[in-house]
Amino acid sequence: MTIELSKDARATAILSIERYYKENFDEKIGNIQAAALLHFFLEEIAPSVYNQAVGAVQERLIARVTEIDIECHEDEFGYWAKQRKR
Repeated sequence: MTIELSKDARATAILSIERYYKENFDEKIGNIQAAALLHFFLEEIAPSVYNQAVGAVQERLIARVTEIDIECHEDEFGYWAKQRKR
């Protein structure tokens, strides 16, 4: 699965990479170089982050599904018990 960014997110990410280089390396990185670096990160590293996120969501969903019987439980055959309380 290819991980893609929207046009706005891509432009913001490129600006962020340029700023990071300027503030941390006292070097300017050009727009084309920053875009190439972003492309590399998206293709090489982003799938690992994506897979971890999917795994985390899967764990949370399994936990929720496991608890669904507790959350949605209805006592059975309670009509006569309710009638006695009246």
